[in-house]
Amino acid sequence: MPFADELIGRETARNLTRAIRAAAPDAELTALRAAPRQIDTLSLRERADLLRDALLADLPGDYAALARTVRIARKDAQFTGWLIWPVTSAVATRAVQEGEPAAFDDAMELLASLTGRLSSEFAIRTLLRHDLDRALGIITAGWTGSPDADVRRLASEGTRPYLPWSVRVPDILARPGATVPILDALYRDESEYVRRSVANHLNDISRDHPEVVLGAARRWLDHPEATTERLVRHALRTLVKRGHPGALELLGFAPAALEVEGPHLDRDTVPFGGAIRFTASIRNIGEAQARLAIDYVVHHRKANGTQSGKTFKLTTRTLAPGEQIRVTREYSFRPVTTRRYYPGQHAISLQINGAESDRAVFELAPAPTR
Repeated sequence: MPFADELIGRETARNLTRAIRAAAPDAELTALRAAPRQIDTLSLRERADLLRDALLADLPGDYAALARTVRIARKDAQFTGWLIWPVTSAVATRAVQEGEPAAFDDAMELLASLTGRLSSEFAIRTLLRHDLDRALGIITAGWTGSPDADVRRLASEGTRPYLPWSVRVPDILARPGATVPILDALYRDESEYVRRSVANHLNDISRDHPEVVLGAARRWLDHPEATTERLVRHALRTLVKRGHPGALELLGFAPAALEVEGPHLDRDTVPFGGAIRFTASIRNIGEAQARLAIDYVVHHRKANGTQSGKTFKLTTRTLAPGEQIRVTREYSFRPVTTRRYYPGQHAISLQINGAESDRAVFELAPAPTR
């Protein structure tokens, strides 16, 4: 992931100022010209918000005036990239402040026209929060059938319940299935870029409403394209990691008669920053072929002494009656920024078609003192 100053830095602020000056030569742009001196200590979102607020301050007036300036600036091919984020955010903010349906509808059209230069997925959240039904009506009636893949992808990505880096839309979280008609219109899209967003969107919904997700997935598998099964697998990944029976069954992973030996660990104590390797054998002792989704779970010790499991994909296999396989994997405790490791008792287990094996316990040694 690039650093914030590589995405929205001083040069981005200067480029935005130049573009707006060309589009509105009479504006003084005091706030935009000051922005490069204020931007260095801010996070990425704070940088976008700083430039949005500067743009709104330097271009006072009604929504129509701001939209005119943006459309003039849009004629320049250099009006693109990360400077678009604060622009689309300003457009959405001013439209909501005005509170008129005409401004709202025009802002939706303007965001759609700019999304190919940098996705409008963050800015659209302001409009969704203001009037979800009006926004969804525009999206389902127009955007999902757009000839522009960027606009179709915006329809799915911008309405995700848990879109990364974005503010939440409470009405989307409170209304299970409100966005599913968008996904129904797009799951067979010709663009992998759009289909990937659809899968991620459905996976977001699965965090709170598995039954909504399974209902959509079943409908899609009843009327599939060649790409549908892959999309559904990606969309159900969180439910599969949780061992959700309905998701596993939908993907063909039914309960199976298995004999599991292990996991067996290669050590009892792992040094801080070290790794542990485990092996296990799995035999199909049933009379029918068994399709298996095999994951492993690392049960990390938390600060309060309890354990929290994190599931990792291992393999997918089909075993004939009597067939046996051996699986092995190494797990590293190398320090990373996204997780803090606490010394003490940890464990590893397998999860096969949602069923957990016995846990193999080990100790993680404390970090050496300096």
